[in-house]
Amino acid sequence: MTDDNEIGENASAAEDDWAAAMAEQAIADAAPAANAQPAQIFQAFGETDGKASMMNELDMILDIPVQMAVELGRTKITIKNLLQLAHGSVVELDAMAGEPMSVFVNGTLIAQGEVVVVNDKFGIRLTDIITPSERMRKVGR
Repeated sequence: MTDDNEIGENASAAEDDWAAAMAEQAIADAAPAANAQPAQIFQAFGETDGKASMMNELDMILDIPVQMAVELGRTKITIKNLLQLAHGSVVELDAMAGEPMSVFVNGTLIAQGEVVVVNDKFGIRLTDIITPSERMRKVGR
């Protein structure tokens, strides 16, 4: 069983610890931060040290994989019609035959193109590349 004196001493000691911590923080906050320098772990992209060029900076991201998709067309159908699809079913798309297909990179439209076949493989020949300013205009809509 503890007596009231012991409880009071423990509370007083805890308050003293808090007071000391608060005083230490106040001193740290009041000290000028002129001597503190941010850690230079990574070189900033804007900085050049004479040997680094824009191409060297771009080399860091050239191997990052992106998802590219070519869209032939789209449609909306009901779940009832979706469940009725079978082998050989034809689904009508909103795109017309001969219309350019959309090329997306990570979900962003970047170009239009037409289908080509090279060595029995399908490909796409880019016919129109969307400029960054055009992409920004589409985002603003």
